[in-house]
Amino acid sequence: MAVGMAAPRALYACDPERSRGRLFAEPESPTRSAFRRDCDRVIHSTAFRRLKHKTQVFVFHEGDHYRTRLTHTLEVAQIARAIARQLGLDEDLTETLALAHDIGHPPFGHAGERALDTCLAEHGGFDHNAQTLRVVTALEHRYPEFDGLNLAWETLEGIVKHNGPLTDASGAAIGRYAGPGLPLGITEFNDVWNLELSSFASLEAQVAALADDIAYDAHDIDDGLRAGLFTVTDLRVMPLAADMIDDIDARYPGLDEVRRGAELVRELISYLIGAVVAETERRLGAARLNSVEDVRRHGHVLVAFPREAEKAEAGIKAFLKERMYRHARVMRVMGEAECILFDLFARYQRLPEDLPPEWLPTGQAAESETDRARRIGNFIAGMTDRFAITEHIRLFDSTPELR
Repeated sequence: MAVGMAAPRALYACDPERSRGRLFAEPESPTRSAFRRDCDRVIHSTAFRRLKHKTQVFVFHEGDHYRTRLTHTLEVAQIARAIARQLGLDEDLTETLALAHDIGHPPFGHAGERALDTCLAEHGGFDHNAQTLRVVTALEHRYPEFDGLNLAWETLEGIVKHNGPLTDASGAAIGRYAGPGLPLGITEFNDVWNLELSSFASLEAQVAALADDIAYDAHDIDDGLRAGLFTVTDLRVMPLAADMIDDIDARYPGLDEVRRGAELVRELISYLIGAVVAETERRLGAARLNSVEDVRRHGHVLVAFPREAEKAEAGIKAFLKERMYRHARVMRVMGEAECILFDLFARYQRLPEDLPPEWLPTGQAAESETDRARRIGNFIAGMTDRFAITEHIRLFDSTPELR
């Protein structure tokens, strides 16, 4: 098969004709598959549009050319579709999961997530995957017959389990949730509709998860170079990057730094996509799967980097952690961003009338402290960086500039 051409639909791909359906029954679309319909619903959601002004690494006003959470998401979707196409998977479901994976992220990137997790520590904490599930099942208000987007079971499964099972067969939380336990947003919805938390998700979901890693690695290098946090030459400490830079310099002697960095990023993306496809095809060949249910029951991740690429990819993350995410400039701005969210959360708790009317409690029943805290958390999580800053300016005498 020629590189880039779509493989025939694989036996182990998710088939929209065999979807487990939606929580609320709806007539089928005469022109779109169930997964294409889900993808369109995500794109048209309010939460998706807000990604435009949510931080990836640099706050939106620091520069027009840095990634935002939206442009990161679009790059993840492009990479995910490229991998799915070569593996014969359902591209629409893969794209849906890539586009939806971060719509539960709060303002100010991971700094915002840390701040909300601290604010909600006594009320179940904050987890952006659980928040994404909450957005698409409850917080979007676009349809007359239900809250949320009423997405297909396979899409919800992928949103929750794209990084692997959340529990063991007995229902005990595992992995990152082994200590704190499963987030409330996930357990509450799973009581309504069982997402089979102890099994692996589809290959489409696994592809979206690896595409997220590839996009992070590539565009954070690109943004770090643009911000002057490091140079192309600094990247030579990573053997993979050093080899690629040597090849670029041999093919394009005297190339300026901007194009040199851009060529390196392209080479990295191509290498990592190729490595994932090759290793996944090897694992699928050994597993001899005949259905998506075989994928769920397989017991091991199937979409993965080979060992050499996994080591190289870990090296990229380690470099970025040291030279970018922990850079004094980035740490200072993110620390100030956390303070903005701490201030807002405390203010809304103390003076709930500062919330918009639609975010005030409804009905006569008394609201618990946890319900009130989570309602405030939902409001703040939906904010863009810009709106959070504007709210802080409205409510406080002094607001950090975040530069």
